[in-house]
Amino acid sequence: MIESFVNYLVYEKRYSPNTIISYKNDIKQFYKYIENSYSVYDIKSINHYMIRSWLVDLMQNDIKPKSINRKFSSLRTYFLFLKREGKVDVNPTKKVIPPKTGKRLPSVVQKKEMDFLLDELIFSEDFHGYRDKVIISILYNTGMRRAELINLKDYDFDYVSGTVKVLGKGNKERIIPLTYDVISLLKTYMDIRNSFFEHNSFNYTILTDKGNKLYPKFVYNVVTKYLSMVSSVDKKSPHVLRHSIATHLADEDVELNAIKTMLGHANLSATQIYTHNSIEKLKRAYKKAHPKAN
Repeated sequence: MIESFVNYLVYEKRYSPNTIISYKNDIKQFYKYIENSYSVYDIKSINHYMIRSWLVDLMQNDIKPKSINRKFSSLRTYFLFLKREGKVDVNPTKKVIPPKTGKRLPSVVQKKEMDFLLDELIFSEDFHGYRDKVIISILYNTGMRRAELINLKDYDFDYVSGTVKVLGKGNKERIIPLTYDVISLLKTYMDIRNSFFEHNSFNYTILTDKGNKLYPKFVYNVVTKYLSMVSSVDKKSPHVLRHSIATHLADEDVELNAIKTMLGHANLSATQIYTHNSIEKLKRAYKKAHPKAN
């Protein structure tokens, strides 16, 4: 049934490849636990006590609550699928409450650090330097995800309207505005790219040193390299740039719905986390400046 479930995730839910791999691994891990702990091989024999036991076992093995909740979400989706297909009579996950996760504010690079990186830091005047700066600039200025950046194609950019079309989670398209500086940088990069490589037709806009499609680790390494030059923030991943632009826009009182649309969030609740960074910043300023603050 796992393969049928995977097809359901691919063709009906339209989840990303990484999400599908995670779901598949979570279900396999659950099956292994049930078989080893209870010698149960029939899916209909699984009850909510066994599921709770699995979650407890994960906690005892120091798995973080956020990861446990993700695994439980995979299992819940799986049983919803089995119920729909008539493979089980009841959904045992309904009687299980996953562990609570504390809300942790996302890591953010300061605006002055990003301004220095993009306006003052000197990138090499060749294909590699322009390519790296394009990666940083697009991730930060648009807030797009790493996977979305990797899959950008030349025709996704509209220089007349100053926008880029992005294919996000669930194959949902969204249009993100581009600044004049980003458009100018992109045009220069493309000219250099076209002369750097012998062929003039490219499947993807941003390329590796060998002219191939970017891959996740490559983007991660580029972002980490340059953020390490300007910031001491603990996390220096591509997603930190997404968090950073969203927080900086919230600091400038940009409407939350506009930030939600730019990031491609399905619900406003996912975007509201960025207002907490602004509130915490206000609290710190208040305590520092107010004469009667404790």
